[in-house]
Amino acid sequence: MMKKIKTAVFISGEGSNFKSIYRNSKKKDFPFKIEIVISDRKCKGHEFSKSVIDKTYILENHNKNDFEKEAHKILKNNEIELICLAGFMKILSKEFVKKWANKILNIHPSILPLFPGLDTHKKVIKQGMKIHGSTVHIVDKGIDTGTIIAQSAITINNLDDEKVIEEKIKKTEHYLYSRAIRNYILHFYFKKNKNSLKSLKNKYSRVLYSI
Repeated sequence: MMKKIKTAVFISGEGSNFKSIYRNSKKKDFPFKIEIVISDRKCKGHEFSKSVIDKTYILENHNKNDFEKEAHKILKNNEIELICLAGFMKILSKEFVKKWANKILNIHPSILPLFPGLDTHKKVIKQGMKIHGSTVHIVDKGIDTGTIIAQSAITINNLDDEKVIEEKIKKTEHYLYSRAIRNYILHFYFKKNKNSLKSLKNKYSRVLYSI
């Protein structure tokens, strides 16, 4: 039976990506188990997480240093092996990322390196783009600059507004993220090849899902 990697999910909002990750984590061919959920504010995602995960935490009213200090303590106490950011709105410090190097994944709503940061749908419309998408990447010290694990794409029609685009992106993200996590775990954790990250980047940095 495949080992399940102990995983934490960080959230800030509705938690739609978390719900998708959670559902897939219950399947035997997805090698991760969500042990804890940490949110930086009261949100719908936290309310859902309380109903399915025993250990959930709200670390609100914390400055960045205090948040990361407490989160690190919780992660260590629960022997967490992987962190997945799912709609998490804080930018993690370089020090925190270094402590968890190659063990933090994020999903970003654009085809990186295009449109890092916030308001990607608005930027895509302003630039008149016809293709948009999502990227799963390793978190490094930059903003949306880490090694790309997988990407998905959608087409944009002339009449699509931000709301329509957001809904299209969510559909691709819900498919993409869990599969990217699975592929990452199978390469980074279960392969002993020191070039596994390079192999993973070459093999999976491509469109996996499009609408």
